[in-house]
Amino acid sequence: MIAGNRTINYLRISVTDRCNFRCRYCVPSTPFTVIEHEKIARYEEILRIARLACDLGITKIRITGGEPFVRKNIFSFLEQLCAIERLKDISITTNGSLLNREKIERLIALGIKRLNFSLDTLDPVKFGQITGRDRFHQVWDAIMTSHELGINPVKINAVILRGINDDEIETIAALTLKYPFHIRFIEYMPMGDSAVEKQQQVLSEEIKERIESRFQTLKAVIKDSNDGPAKKFRIEGAKGIVGFITPISSHFCSECNRLRLTSRGTLRPCLLNNYEKDIINPLRNGASDDELKDIILSVLSKKPSFHGLTDSSSIKGAPISHMTSIGG
Repeated sequence: MIAGNRTINYLRISVTDRCNFRCRYCVPSTPFTVIEHEKIARYEEILRIARLACDLGITKIRITGGEPFVRKNIFSFLEQLCAIERLKDISITTNGSLLNREKIERLIALGIKRLNFSLDTLDPVKFGQITGRDRFHQVWDAIMTSHELGINPVKINAVILRGINDDEIETIAALTLKYPFHIRFIEYMPMGDSAVEKQQQVLSEEIKERIESRFQTLKAVIKDSNDGPAKKFRIEGAKGIVGFITPISSHFCSECNRLRLTSRGTLRPCLLNNYEKDIINPLRNGASDDELKDIILSVLSKKPSFHGLTDSSSIKGAPISHMTSIGG
């Protein structure tokens, strides 16, 4: 599929807006309600949309939430998803707290070889303050078990916030000295009614300078086909890679190859833009495959060339939805 001069071959699917964590940069500061069960896209509906998207050129799918493993029967769904012949790559973003050795082995048996873990601190006490849950050791065990079982690469996503975990930048980056992990520092994106203040945002250039100051050498690494927007570097002698995802300081919209399906059954051409289009109700009302494909293509035609989060005078361009309702 083509949007402007971009080939769109990547679909991110949120299977739930529910999560067993309450990360301060993800959930809104004011009370909110989760989506009613009947309004969540059913597995068979997601699979139909995924197959149609693959007919149109999607070759890569990432499953997200909320936390995808809180949804019942997720492994049955993943088995059917992995059976779609046109798909070349299936990966999952998770907080890891619900994964154990048996579940990771099941994922590998299905053909899922890549996992992205969200982990913003290596301090168990601070972990509880950030996530609202005392689950650090379960998450770390899941990361290490994935590594031992051959998940490659194990990717760890970290959002750095000033006054909260910015004292751990070098420590988190140093994981790559011992393990072949891909540590990706992601700039905080103000979305919805966030509990995080804009001044707590730490941009990638500052993080990169801190790592370079500590380890002296940070050499650029050539991207491969599964890297997405991360700018990759390696500390001299390190087994792993340090990456920076820069939606604020240096947006990568011109390179974006993604389409998103939310757990509510809407398609979004951009995470950081409020435009979305309903596909689940036409599907439930008997739309044909061709009609559903037309909806997918119409959403692609709305894919923006830039987003509004870099407007320093305001946050008028910020998405009004919070992250859990869209899918990270």
